[in-house]
Amino acid sequence: MWTELGATMSSLALAFFMFDKYSHYLPFILRGYLERNFRKLVNFVNPYVEITFLEYTGERLKRSDAFLAIQNYLSTSSTENAKRLKADVVNESQSVVLSMDDHEEVTDVFNGVKVWWASGKIPPQSKTISWFAGTEEKRYYKLTFHKHYRQIITKSYLQHVLKEGKEIKEKNRQRMLYTNTPSKDWQGWKPTKWGNIVFEHPSTFDTLAMETQKKDEIKKDLITFSKRKDYYAKIGKAWKRGYLLYGPPGTGKSSMIAAMANLLDYDVYDIELTTIKDNSELRKLLIDTKGRSIIVIEDIDCSLDLTGQRKKRKEKDDDEADKEKDPVSKLKKEAEKEGESGSKVTLSGLLNVIDGIWSACGGERIIIFTTNYVDKLDPALIRTGRMDKHIEMSYCCFDAFKVLAKNYLDIESHELFGKIEEVFAATKMSPAYVADMLMPKSEEQDGETCLKNLIAGLEASKEEAGKKSEEAAMVETEDGVVTEG
Repeated sequence: MWTELGATMSSLALAFFMFDKYSHYLPFILRGYLERNFRKLVNFVNPYVEITFLEYTGERLKRSDAFLAIQNYLSTSSTENAKRLKADVVNESQSVVLSMDDHEEVTDVFNGVKVWWASGKIPPQSKTISWFAGTEEKRYYKLTFHKHYRQIITKSYLQHVLKEGKEIKEKNRQRMLYTNTPSKDWQGWKPTKWGNIVFEHPSTFDTLAMETQKKDEIKKDLITFSKRKDYYAKIGKAWKRGYLLYGPPGTGKSSMIAAMANLLDYDVYDIELTTIKDNSELRKLLIDTKGRSIIVIEDIDCSLDLTGQRKKRKEKDDDEADKEKDPVSKLKKEAEKEGESGSKVTLSGLLNVIDGIWSACGGERIIIFTTNYVDKLDPALIRTGRMDKHIEMSYCCFDAFKVLAKNYLDIESHELFGKIEEVFAATKMSPAYVADMLMPKSEEQDGETCLKNLIAGLEASKEEAGKKSEEAAMVETEDGVVTEG
């Protein structure tokens, strides 16, 4: 019996090989018919069931959460059984995480049932020769088990794998700082839309130079948002929140973003709009971000000419009229405009990403815009519902100074504080400047010396501001005299 079965399996294997090699010579309909029936015959004698988990779902827009959970779950089995492994370092180089290499197989046992996991790649369908062979490759995990245990595997084991995989992911998780790569680099060997490094910024709300009451208000707002998944689902809104940070340079906008990420344990995605080709690529970048993250566009008033696009639309009719009069000049102007920026991201496209249908692709995300000049931004960009909370990052006040003095000098009270508070009331100084004045420049400088240097700098700034005010007043007076004359 075994001899006959072996001969039958050998014949089937040979038939499958011949069919796979020469099937492209057959008509499409006949080839599909033969393939379906041949697989039915193989499945009749094969007692094993296979389930494949692809890395990407849909049109490669989003990476599969199940694939990532399985990858994390198999890291334990891989360490014990696999012969070829891939290694990564996490938790500040304190531990190494191992995972299966491609085309490797490991076994697992669940409630006495033995299963097999294999990793592999689906080669690209195109037959063209390319330097970048991995561009269209799709990775996958394949689970194999006996058909008698179908119910146990599908109802219990897979839930166990996904749960354990998510727990391992949280245990090994590191905060990451991402930046988008130019779209020309999205094709090639190991293409990716985001480059990343470990996020290690030390800023916290305790170190921020800001009034205590204002910091507490922002912290409460952030923590409340992070706990409101069910509430956002109840009211029918995407689980996201927008923050606008505005104020003069050096007032701590970047430090505020880092403090938010450290408070909530979120990743940070820093988007550079000028490297994005168009609105479609902007949407693809958003889809490729993860939950529990902060999406940042710094200096949005300088990133692209988003504020002037509405004016350009109003001028379009005038330009059409001028085109008939002087078509050569018109074409020259259009070429100059195209050369100014390679990005075609529009205000409408940006609004749809942060507040349209695509904004619901993923949850628990904070969107932050920063600007030095809030008046330059289009009101539609910063209205409530898009930028839900506006936070003014103002000049350094006395309360902020006390935080800096404690951080930089370990001084909580000093006899010079009274004089410093008096001078602060009459000057406008950024926290960055005050921090630089308080930082000891040599081992010989002590805390009192730094405080005296700060007082001297504040008084010099006060005198300079007074001179500028006098000069401005004189100019106004002279203009008034000329007007009367």
